Amino acid sequence: MFKRRRFPVEIILVCVRWYCKYGISYRDLAEMMEERGVEVDPSTIMRWVHRYAPELEKRVRWYQGYRATSWRVDETYVRVGGKWKYLFRAVDKHGRLIDFMLTDRRNTRAAHRFPGKALTTMRHWPPSSITTDQLGSYPKALSRLQRESKLQGDTKHRTFKYLNNIIEADHGALKRLIGPTRGFQTMKTASATIKGFEVMRMIRRGHCLTCKPCVKDEIRFVNKLFDVFEIAA
Repeated sequence: MFKRRRFPVEIILVCVRWYCKYGISYRDLAEMMEERGVEVDPSTIMRWVHRYAPELEKRVRWYQGYRATSWRVDETYVRVGGKWKYLFRAVDKHGRLIDFMLTDRRNTRAAHRFPGKALTTMRHWPPSSITTDQLGSYPKALSRLQRESKLQGDTKHRTFKYLNNIIEADHGALKRLIGPTRGFQTMKTASATIKGFEVMRMIRRGHCLTCKPCVKDEIRFVNKLFDVFEIAA
């Protein structure tokens, strides 16, 4: 995975982790690395994020662990290519991330695809209730999932606005990381970068198995995911 890279694996992972964790621009991160004696171009860091953030998300999924069976589902807006796109997100009642999906449209198809994706991710812990906003596509989508036997028939669908306050507040925290990007150019790069943001927030909060919410444990956890010490040896 790291073959033919001019920089050591540790440097690459630090740049990816810092960018996805602190919500800074690529240029600012390049200056921070230069202060530490590492000269790297901002465009190089950008390529690292686009390449390794999705891989980080993929590997972290194995450590996602249990989530409460009461889900909160909502959408927020993300600017991609100068146009607003929709980011579907789901957390449990404690605010722990379940899944997310970036889409072009906010319609019945998207409302069906996203819960289906989240149910696959949490197939060992199916929800007992799903709280959404009053988007008319959700009842149809959830009923379809039940007919397809992907969602349990006794799962409750709720639309109480106050129950979704936890995920709406979480949207704001995520937007503070997205802000310095000043919008994304393509859906592919937007999806890759948001994966890094979401996963690093999950790691930072200690919402992964074997990872405690402290910096040293976070570094150890990410290094372990990529077998850094084996590669370095």
